Parts: sequence; structure tokens; C-alpha cells
Amino acid sequence: MSENSPTPSFSLTTPLPVRENPVAVYLAGLTSPRSRRVMAQALRSVAMLLTGQASEDVDIFLLDWSQLRYMHTAALRSKLAEIYSPSTANRTLSAVRGVLKEAWQLGYMSAEDYHRAANVKSIKGETLPAGRELSQGEILALVQICKSDTKTASGVRDAAIIGLLYTCGLRRAELVALNREDFEAGTGKLMVKAGKGRKQRTVYVLGGALRALMDWLAVSGGRTPIFVPVLKSGKITERRMNAQSIYDMLRRRAIASGVPDFSPHDFRRTFVGEMLERGVDIATVANIAGHASVDTTRRYDRRPEETKKRAATKLHFPY
Repeated sequence: MSENSPTPSFSLTTPLPVRENPVAVYLAGLTSPRSRRVMAQALRSVAMLLTGQASEDVDIFLLDWSQLRYMHTAALRSKLAEIYSPSTANRTLSAVRGVLKEAWQLGYMSAEDYHRAANVKSIKGETLPAGRELSQGEILALVQICKSDTKTASGVRDAAIIGLLYTCGLRRAELVALNREDFEAGTGKLMVKAGKGRKQRTVYVLGGALRALMDWLAVSGGRTPIFVPVLKSGKITERRMNAQSIYDMLRRRAIASGVPDFSPHDFRRTFVGEMLERGVDIATVANIAGHASVDTTRRYDRRPEETKKRAATKLHFPY
């Protein structure tokens, strides 16, 4: 924080009950465990700036957020813009606004103080999405290593997972939340229910991805979750896979197939880029991917980069 900013004590003298704590109430109102973890970490970074304490010494539930005023949030905005990307800084400011709103609604600060403190502009600027796109050769290598795994049913399952991630652009959380009742085998229609904001959308599983999914469903039996763990013994369990297990599986398959490191989200990046390159309109791609705005989809559009690359070949440097 700026040395010229007033520095009140942000520490609470008495811990507040959970139902009366602005941070606890704000985090409880978020839609998913992941959102709660991300926003809690954002608030922790703010608390470090406010108190000057190290991460391990900060307790966001023991700070008096109602003491924040416009001079503090304006200084925070400036500091966040220095040390974070625009998207991370704006997400952090959003978390602060959320806690301030709860502090006001719980009666810890006046409406005027809340509105003044929350009235800091978002930081302009845009960064490219992290990660990379997978080539057709890399996707083929991943599928082949899955098909070569005949010791247990995990190879069939993993091929189906890769198929849905690539051809439907699903998030990991959406994938593991799928149930049998969400899928229509006759049409390939899949109801995705666990997207951001818990919105529902439909996608279609076709071609090789459909064949892989049907093979897995035939092997796995009538379990409610579509994707479940397969033990080393070959036993197919009843419990649902989680997002971390998807990450771990893809990492193992990448190492085994010699594919360079990538993240599960890179399948979404590849899906969006290839859809747009093949002429699917951006609104349709945004709808399939579950993006709230086409502006988000546009960030994954590879076509402008290819145009710039072709333009660069028009000049010759005689060296």
C-alpha cells in the first residue's frame, strides 16, 4: 500500500461468527468449490498487501474488511495492476467488491462507504490465454496409447475422455459431472450441467468420439456417473472421477505417448481454434463451449495469428 494512505488496523479484535463474517458469507455464495478456492486466494493476496504479512500469517477471516475505504481500494487497484495480469487483477478486485457488499449488507459499513470503496474501475488490457494447442498428430498419439492399453478398461475410458474433451470442448468439472441420463445414444446429444454459473447447455458427440464413448459405456455397465475410476486390478468402481484424476490421467498418457506437456484446458483451446478455422461462426462456438461472451471465445481464435504470420513472410531481410 502507499505510504501516504491511512493505515487503520484491519485486524478484528474478536472473531465474527461464520454467518456474520463478510468473507465467509461471500465465499459461501459462490457456485463451485473451485471458485471459492480461487477467490479465497485472491483475498489472501489482498490481505497480504493490506497488512504486510506473509502468506502463511494471513487469515482473511480475521480481517475487518469494513474498514476499507476508497483510498485503500484505489491504492489496491494500482498495486494489483503493477504485479498481476489484467485478468488476475480484475478477478481480485471482484473478490474485494464481493466482500465489501456483504459487509454493507451485514450492517458493518454504510451504503455510502460501500459504494465509494467498491467504485474502482476494472483494469483495461488483455492477455492471451495460457497454454497451447494440440496437433492432430499429438491427439492421434494419445488415442493410440489408450487403445494399446488392453490390460484393464482404463484405455477405453481414457480414449472416451479425450474424445469428449477435444470434440466437445468440455471443462474437466463438466466432464466428471456427466451422468448416464445426460446422454442420448441415438442422437449423440449430451446435456452438460456443471458449467460456470451452473448453466445447462447441449453438445453433440459424433464420429470417433461417439464410438469411443459407446465402447466405454458398454464396458462400464449401468453406473450413474459416466466416468468412474478403474483400479489397477481392472475393477471398475462405482464412485465418480474427480477433476484432479482427469489431470493425472492425461499426464500419464502424455508421458507414455511422448506428447509434450499440456493441460486439460488445452483441449478447449484446440477445440475453439479448430472450430473457428473450419468456418463455424463464433456465436455457435461460444454456445458449444459454454462461454458467456463471444469476447472470451475470440481470445482463442488462431486465425488472426495465422494472418499475421503470413504477412510476415512478405518481407525479406537480406542477411
